[in-house]
Amino acid sequence: MAGQQFQYDDSGNTFFYFLTSFVGLIVIPATYYLWPRDQNAEQIRLKNIRKVYGRCMWYRLRLLKPQPNIIPTVKKIVLLAGWALFLFLAYKVSKTDREYQEYNPYEVLNLDPGATVAEIKKQYRLLSLKYHPDKGGDEVMFMRIAKAYAALTDEESRKNWEEFGNPDGPQATSFGIALPAWIVDQKNSILVLLVYGLAFMVILPVVVGSWWYRSIRYSGDQILIRTTQIYTYFVYKTRNMDMKRLIMVLAGASEFDPQYNKDATSRPTDNILIPQLIREIGSINLKKNEPPLTCPYSLKARVLLLSHLARMKIPETLEEDQQFMLKKCPALLQEMVNVICQLIIMARSREEREFRAPTLASLENCMKLSQMAVQGLQQFKSPLLQLPHIEEDNLRRVSNHKKYKIKTIQDLVSLKESDRHNLLHFLEDEKYEEVMAVLGSFPYVTMDIKSQVLDDEDSNNITVGSLVTVLVKLTRQTMAEVFEKEQSICAAEEQPAEDGQGDTHKHRTKGGWQQKGRGPKKTAKSKKKKPLKKKPTPVPLPQSKQQKQKQANGVVGSEAVVKEDEEEVSDKGSDSEEEETNRESQSEKDDGSDRDSDREQDEKQNKDDEAEWQELQQSIQRKERALLETKSKITHPVYSLYFPEEKQEWWWLYIADRKEQTLISMPYHVCTLKDTEEVELKFPAPGKPGNYQYTVFLRSDSYMGLDQIKPLKLEVHEAKPVPENHPQWDTAIEGDEDQEDSEGFEDSFEEEEEEEEGDD
Repeated sequence: MAGQQFQYDDSGNTFFYFLTSFVGLIVIPATYYLWPRDQNAEQIRLKNIRKVYGRCMWYRLRLLKPQPNIIPTVKKIVLLAGWALFLFLAYKVSKTDREYQEYNPYEVLNLDPGATVAEIKKQYRLLSLKYHPDKGGDEVMFMRIAKAYAALTDEESRKNWEEFGNPDGPQATSFGIALPAWIVDQKNSILVLLVYGLAFMVILPVVVGSWWYRSIRYSGDQILIRTTQIYTYFVYKTRNMDMKRLIMVLAGASEFDPQYNKDATSRPTDNILIPQLIREIGSINLKKNEPPLTCPYSLKARVLLLSHLARMKIPETLEEDQQFMLKKCPALLQEMVNVICQLIIMARSREEREFRAPTLASLENCMKLSQMAVQGLQQFKSPLLQLPHIEEDNLRRVSNHKKYKIKTIQDLVSLKESDRHNLLHFLEDEKYEEVMAVLGSFPYVTMDIKSQVLDDEDSNNITVGSLVTVLVKLTRQTMAEVFEKEQSICAAEEQPAEDGQGDTHKHRTKGGWQQKGRGPKKTAKSKKKKPLKKKPTPVPLPQSKQQKQKQANGVVGSEAVVKEDEEEVSDKGSDSEEEETNRESQSEKDDGSDRDSDREQDEKQNKDDEAEWQELQQSIQRKERALLETKSKITHPVYSLYFPEEKQEWWWLYIADRKEQTLISMPYHVCTLKDTEEVELKFPAPGKPGNYQYTVFLRSDSYMGLDQIKPLKLEVHEAKPVPENHPQWDTAIEGDEDQEDSEGFEDSFEEEEEEEEGDD
């Protein structure tokens, strides 16, 4: 039996095949995922939104200070170099000779298959004269010619070639390895070992170790674990945090500490500039020693945040530090919201009274502080200051107007165009148009709420201890879209009044975001009583006709008496028959009405079942889409005059009990609301039956004064008792009884057969 032989690639042909495949597997996916996108598209996008966002800080920083980013250029160079290497290797492979070919002696002798022996000998003589070594020919080629001649003329060689494909007989099976032979050469063994040791014992452990030690310092949201620990400690320590205390805790994050974050900077000039800002702000307590909240880095972050909320002008050396601090604030506040929710869950799971949960006010203050940080406004400032060209001086003209009491964004949008223009008369036409463009870009979100109990026979019946699922459908529109709809409605309602239908039809409609008042009550229509149908009275006959009638009656008196008696009897019989037929028809009608009612109930039940089935299928499809789809978190840019980074519109959605000041469902961070979004909020039903009044809150993390509130009423019933008997159980018992009866019958039948045999 032939052996096996492993051969390394001495010529390098096989290695090129391997290297080409390896480079192709890396270059093709890397180009798809890492090739830089067209930067012109970003410039076009910025140009399109310039009318609305042109005065935002993040927009001006991106246009005025375009940061030269060399990363896209480096990516392009590396990818192009990879493609050049791949094409070179492919060209090299295409030019390599085929090394593994089937041996054919006719091709070696340059003869056609089926040549005669005479032709073979003649061709051999000609080629031997040409390639013989004694005559200056190629020795290797001469050996191949001699081997081919022997394979075609010698019987044994020809038999080996036909059977094994080689004139010399069976050969050892060779396996080619796509590595050059110098790798296993004994001369290069030390060098190869050094390369392997450096790659797998030094470089690989260093890369994995650095990645591991860096990743364990951060949470899944790229927040330092130390920061989460600091927030947990101070939130638990102060369960009811006001805004001042919240800002102090927020500034204690380790992201602002140069010791834990290399991006945070500390300059010698901070010792001079920070005390000056503290004196200007004038509401910072420096006497209390509470590390790390009183450390220099934390104090600097707190001062920069307070100056941002007050819209103070700070020195240029601190502007970069302030921008760095503000970019971190939304993510840090989201982490603080998560910490508060975790502490609330822990307090509910434990029965210890010492473990106190944070209050609902602390959670809502975190959400409000996120709005304040993005818009650069203090807590009790007017939301109208989010608009351009409206400062503190102009705000007095708007909010303290005698005719219009404008306090919110919604109040300003709900005005008519003429009234709004009169209210903002101090603005020039260009500034007024800019304010209207910004005002129209603000979001307006509506909520549709439906509460149910999934995976239950009666999903609309909420019982004690059941898991309630509140399905909230969010629909986002812009203020401009809502305003156009309201204007069209107003125009349609005012048109009949102009045609002369009266002033009673004129009424001013409020905006869709406000609670619309009830319309004028409809006048009750006077119900006209239908006249009763009277039986027709017989017409009186004249006297002559009456006398003739009497005479006729007297002549045939006896016959008339007999006929009257017969008629009375026949009338009685007909009356009894009519009563029987009426009873039968009435019973048939009752049966028909019962059948119709049963059919209606069955149809109604079928419709309810179909509706429940469709709802169940829709909920399953929503869950599958949520698991499979990965929605982009890029929704709509936020209009913020003083925030240094482009922020996307995100929202918090949760349920709370305003009367008890408790959180019912954990806040859901809605990060993918572009047009519509469906969110499921789940929470356990109360432990006692009754009516409960909850509130669904939708809070923005970027805008002030655009939060939505909607009531939620729940009617909780007693839980259904556990059934002692069930039809399924009864069928099982009946089956057992039937089996026992059949066994008893078989036993009695066997006994009868035995008795008959005994008698025989």
